[in-house]
Amino acid sequence: MSAATIPAPHEAGVTPPTLSFVPVVLPSPGRAVDLAVRVTAPATGDRLPIILLAHGHGPSNYVSSYYGYAPLADHYAAHGFVVVQPTFLDSAMLGLRDADDPDAPLYWRRRALDMRQIIDDLDAIEAAVPLLAGRADRDRIAVVGHSMGGHTACLLLGARLTDPADGSVVDLRDPRITAGVVMAAPGRGGDALSAYAAEHHPFLGEPDFSTMTTPALVVAGENDDVPYLTTAGPGWSVDPYTLSPAGTLLTVLGAEHGLGGIAGYDLRETTDEHPRRADMVRRVTAAFLRARLLGDDASWRAAVATVGAGPEPLGRIESKEPRPA
Repeated sequence: MSAATIPAPHEAGVTPPTLSFVPVVLPSPGRAVDLAVRVTAPATGDRLPIILLAHGHGPSNYVSSYYGYAPLADHYAAHGFVVVQPTFLDSAMLGLRDADDPDAPLYWRRRALDMRQIIDDLDAIEAAVPLLAGRADRDRIAVVGHSMGGHTACLLLGARLTDPADGSVVDLRDPRITAGVVMAAPGRGGDALSAYAAEHHPFLGEPDFSTMTTPALVVAGENDDVPYLTTAGPGWSVDPYTLSPAGTLLTVLGAEHGLGGIAGYDLRETTDEHPRRADMVRRVTAAFLRARLLGDDASWRAAVATVGAGPEPLGRIESKEPRPA
């Protein structure tokens, strides 16, 4: 199957131009540094839905920042979304991974709070970005995250966890976010965690996906095995789907953690570089968000019908309804 057969707006003509503005710096009292974001948007159009795009952790200096994930940001903006990309405190470019902060090195809680701050500060963001003022639709907001960014997305969509510091239940759901895409995210805790993850990332120990009720598309690589974090194998990244009450799952056939290369163009750390696969991921996720935020059900139905078609399908889509109370 060719990913190009998955429908996307504007395919019949020239893809519309986009604008990208960076950095927009948001004053953030109490944060180690002010929150800086990149904004990418169509050059024209109004009532544009908003995507908050959460980067992963990763070893690179700049991929885990507002410089990364261009294959997703560019595609989403070209097809009608305002994309806001923060640089979280765990980005290597900030040099704070070894900071004397109980939230370091992954800053799991601060990441979700940063996304909520972005929504709080949309007036300031629109005022700062030329040609954007008055064009974003505050009633249509989604979150998209990959890897550690997928964990961030889960929290904003309603998943909860137990704070290892004091045993309290942490609920960071934001009702202003009405849809999400969770890519290659961490799954269940307990005996599914590796010894390393249990020791160094104890916040992964007791996630609760049963409260993740905001409509979400979970994207999992068929061969996404991260043994330094989990003993459960590739099925670990499917847990946000199987353990939540409802949702949709896109299994990317043959894919590893990089899902074909969504984190950057020609990125050396992508072990499963595959342009057709990455293009399929961004097209399917865009179709899902257009259906949820804009009511474009036709594009989503076409994506579902197309993604697994042909002698060499790139993916498989399945959905489930909410469990009875």
